[in-house]
Amino acid sequence: LLAIFLLLTVPFFFAASAFCLALMFFREQVARIYAADLVGAGFGCLGIISLLHYVFPLPALAIIGITGIAAAYIGAWELRLGQHVGLSVACVLGSIVLLQAAQSLQLNMSPYKSLQQTLRVAGARIIAQRSSPLGLLSVVASTEIPLRHAPGLSLQAVQEPLPQLGVFTDGDNMIVINRKPQSLQQTAYLDQMTSALPYHLQALQRILIVGAGGGTDILQANYQHIPWIDALEINPQLIDLVDNTYRDFTGGLYRQDNVSLHIAEARDFLGRTRQHYDLIELALLDSFNASSAGLYALNESYLYTVEALQLYLQRLQPGGYLAITRWIKLPPRDTLKLFATAVQALRQSGRQAPERQIMLIRSWQTSTLLIKNGFFTEGEIQAAKSFCADRAFDLAWLPGIQEKEVNRYNVLQKPYFHQGALALLGAQREAFLQRYKFDLRPASDDRPYFNHFFKWRVLPEILRLRGQGGMALLESGYLVFIATLVIAVLLSLLLIVLPVLLHQRGRNPPVSKIHPIRVMGYFFSIGLAFLFIEIAMMQKFMLFLHHPIHAIAVTLTAFLVFAGLGSHYCKWLLWRYSRQRSAMIAVFAIILISSIYLYTLENVFSWFAAASAAGKIAVTLLLIAPLGFFMGMPFPIGLSSVAEHDQQYLPWAWGINGCASVISAVLATLLAIHFGFSAVIAVALLLYLGIIPIFPAPGLKAGGMA
Repeated sequence: LLAIFLLLTVPFFFAASAFCLALMFFREQVARIYAADLVGAGFGCLGIISLLHYVFPLPALAIIGITGIAAAYIGAWELRLGQHVGLSVACVLGSIVLLQAAQSLQLNMSPYKSLQQTLRVAGARIIAQRSSPLGLLSVVASTEIPLRHAPGLSLQAVQEPLPQLGVFTDGDNMIVINRKPQSLQQTAYLDQMTSALPYHLQALQRILIVGAGGGTDILQANYQHIPWIDALEINPQLIDLVDNTYRDFTGGLYRQDNVSLHIAEARDFLGRTRQHYDLIELALLDSFNASSAGLYALNESYLYTVEALQLYLQRLQPGGYLAITRWIKLPPRDTLKLFATAVQALRQSGRQAPERQIMLIRSWQTSTLLIKNGFFTEGEIQAAKSFCADRAFDLAWLPGIQEKEVNRYNVLQKPYFHQGALALLGAQREAFLQRYKFDLRPASDDRPYFNHFFKWRVLPEILRLRGQGGMALLESGYLVFIATLVIAVLLSLLLIVLPVLLHQRGRNPPVSKIHPIRVMGYFFSIGLAFLFIEIAMMQKFMLFLHHPIHAIAVTLTAFLVFAGLGSHYCKWLLWRYSRQRSAMIAVFAIILISSIYLYTLENVFSWFAAASAAGKIAVTLLLIAPLGFFMGMPFPIGLSSVAEHDQQYLPWAWGINGCASVISAVLATLLAIHFGFSAVIAVALLLYLGIIPIFPAPGLKAGGMA
């Protein structure tokens, strides 16, 4: 991890050095240079996301390298380094080398990913690939040993699945594209899965499938003769594979008369539609291997939050169902966390008896949670029991369940799922959540880390059990994240302290006009606070824009561009006020706007929930503009003071801010996992408030203002 960290540091080291030299030689234009840097970064963000829609990752890296060569050429030209012919030839040759490398080199995927494991099977090969910012799709055919993907299929099932093609996203999260069945009976095996439960409780007329993907859930619904199916899928390239590239194979699954396809994100679609459904089904979206290894621990997911489940329930007909299927992991983690989230969503919606609205069943590999918009009837309860008995599925919870009815087929040492459900519905719920060895606290929109289960107090026990397979229980993604933070902090301390030590060892070090503590405190705080607000607000606006690519492209670009404009125009503030007072005005504006947003954004988002994508982008830009504008001011104002009064600290200040920015990107996520994004913003505002008394200027006493 340290080696990768240092390797990625190399290009940034030289780019930052060039930028810092520009600040030193043109210190009277600090604000203008910093503005150019931010605006360039903003459009660079937009550019790379746009680029990834058209080229694969490796050619994209080559194009980025060529832009770097172009930047070097422009810099050399501006600095009049001479020999423009030789420089031009060198740049052209460098670009050719990069393009050749992009054609001849291959990206080596981790051998532990599902795709690499599948390719070890005899006859398996990649037959097609598609790439976009949503991921690299790899289609795999297996000619000798056929794919048989039917998660959680009953051990009593006798029919084999349809011929299939595997589709992997970034080497994991395999779903399948099924060959068109010759008859409905060929899809009968799909009725032997836990996800088929709601079809056996009552006749369903209209359903919504979230994450329709390769179409397996549509085939399952067709087997049950559902008259109308709304299918949601966020990745248009996956739809293109199913409906165009392999149309002859699938039979045009999405073009059937009873299927209506929507390329959209679930909460965005449900926020705009007024349609109500008999069933909303969330397909099995995650990879079993990555999920079990805790690799999704840092991934935000707004599909499984309390607020998301409340929205799904609002879009159900009276008596309709919400069905969510997940992988089984032992000891139980996400199945129980989902159960806890459902209980809290029902209680916060005013439902007084959530235990009468929930069912939970499991197979040897998957679990299905069923939430009803109403109370389950005795007929539905008996139908669920018969469904499970016929397929050797285990009941974990349903209204009126007896302990003798659980843990009968796929027998565990104890009925863990039933015991967990009982505890989460009981009066000792909080005590159970506290003592349980994994974090089962329900995810929320402010803390959307559904896949985070790690508790520090369990780490010693896991390490003691490592010889008995205990390491499989470790949330490796979270610990790698902690290790990254430690490395960033240690390297930052080295890079911040080392220049001071070397400076003090000089023969005749110049006398400092500004106390170094002021310089370090001011620029380190800004580096943390800027990224804290940027990252937290980006997540909040993701709930509004919904599509992850649109959200990142719009919010990140807007923050950087408007911050650049704020940096450029802070000179107007400096003409009227002193640097200290200008910084104070900018800080109080940031605090005021952010505080208002913390309390009002949710209402603003609800007002414009039905707006078009273009309308939402316009609203986002209008909201980000004033905040980003003022966030771009404190850094150049402080840096201009350092440049004028104590230029020796200028590169140090630039480096401190850079180190803080690296730390803050990791630390903001860590704080959000445990306390939520609102807490991240609150910490950022305290940091901004704290820079007022330590503004880097001569003649200021500690805690005072000029």
